[in-house]
Amino acid sequence: MDALKQAMAAAAVDVEAMLVRILTAEREAEDRLIAAMRYAVLGGGKRLRPFLVLQASGLFGVAHTAALRTAAAIELVHCYSLVHDDLPAMDDDDLRRGRPTVHKAYDEATAILAGDALLTMAFEVLAHPDTHSQPEVRCALITALARAAGAHGMVGGQMIDLGAEGRDMGIGEITRLQQMKTGALIGFSCEAGAILGRAAEAGREALRGYAHDLGLAFQIADDLLDVEGTAEETGKAVRKDAALGKATFVSILGPERARSQASLLAEQAVTHLAIFDKSADLLRRTARYVVERRV
Repeated sequence: MDALKQAMAAAAVDVEAMLVRILTAEREAEDRLIAAMRYAVLGGGKRLRPFLVLQASGLFGVAHTAALRTAAAIELVHCYSLVHDDLPAMDDDDLRRGRPTVHKAYDEATAILAGDALLTMAFEVLAHPDTHSQPEVRCALITALARAAGAHGMVGGQMIDLGAEGRDMGIGEITRLQQMKTGALIGFSCEAGAILGRAAEAGREALRGYAHDLGLAFQIADDLLDVEGTAEETGKAVRKDAALGKATFVSILGPERARSQASLLAEQAVTHLAIFDKSADLLRRTARYVVERRV
């Protein structure tokens, strides 16, 4: 196993353990809700966003517990978004991570509530003193995540995406959509380490630039997987964008140009890390991983 895969696997184990501790039922009446939350979060996923938090935190000497709690918080938000995206009113998907989506395994009302609970729990985790001893750092994390997840970030991007069916969109519109829907949370994941470490602006700016290019490369790779991948590889339905008449990077650029653009963005992402030493090497390798992955 190469160094990146080994590091990602180790990070996934640590994040899973933290999520298990967080997602513990305390009252019998809430058992079904907690069970649905655990079903949505545990036992699957690449854990890419938590991995980015942990790696970025390592650049600034952040305590492991602080980084791990923040990594868990971003995964809670990411998983909430998947639960809601899969609902019949949204993308209407039956499969996620190779098993039935939450609304299929439970029911729609439970899925909505589970998503709501995961989102709010993320902010509870960040607000806890165990995440950072200094209140201003916790407030900065909460503010940054709220912006990334809200109307001008992920949720706003999803709204634009819902209106994109059957409508011609240019590359600029698609880029903005994906920067909001996908890129905003990746951006928070990279910058959170700098917030926790109270890093100078130069470090934060470097990570913002890296995250911007990484997020777009990630989304182009996702679009390619939707066209070229299988449900067995991805753990979810494929070729849905074309069926719904949605414009994507691949539908506009074509597979080869899209693949080339993803590689270019990955290389560009790496250049933003020039101010860091070898401690950023796994982040550099992650940029290549996101365009080569098959899941």
